[in-house]
Amino acid sequence: MTTGTNCLSRDLFAKIDEQIQRLSGIISRLPAGNLHWRPSMPQMPVPAPRSLGEVLGHLLQCLAGFVAVLHAVRPGELSHFVELKQRPVNHFCQEAEALARISEYRDYLHAGFQLLTDEQLARVIPTVFVKEGETVLTLLLGNFEHLVNHKHELFMYTKFLGVPLTSPDLYQFRTELPARLRSDVSEGGSS
Repeated sequence: MTTGTNCLSRDLFAKIDEQIQRLSGIISRLPAGNLHWRPSMPQMPVPAPRSLGEVLGHLLQCLAGFVAVLHAVRPGELSHFVELKQRPVNHFCQEAEALARISEYRDYLHAGFQLLTDEQLARVIPTVFVKEGETVLTLLLGNFEHLVNHKHELFMYTKFLGVPLTSPDLYQFRTELPARLRSDVSEGGSS
């Protein structure tokens, strides 16, 4: 396999960016006037489902998790990331605010991933959950999983409201192999 500078961190950002694009596409198709809607569920001893507006606010928290990890890795160069911590997340959010903030988070993530090296993905940093720390890759993948799960929650809510979303609204389908991998395939995938 061809090894280039920071291929893994670049590819990881590309996957996160795909999720952000899909998420923004779903939000832009939300039917107006439904932010207080929530699915009706049978009585259960767990919290009630979030409203659509609350899901939008929680998706901001999902993106804030990536920013927190990147800031922990490069606090000096990314000191301006701290200003995002002052912004509300996990709150009832309007569509326009969600789209604007998601775009802003994407810009911050792009800047942070530009500085992230593949070697730093293996670095262990302490977290509020695991004092001994976890690798940066594990933390980023955990945030990725969080984002994907709640993007799917939004996808289902939107479908329940009658918007005809399909798999391409949820996933980025590949029609060809990325250019940097095409040579690996033609060369027999050397390591």
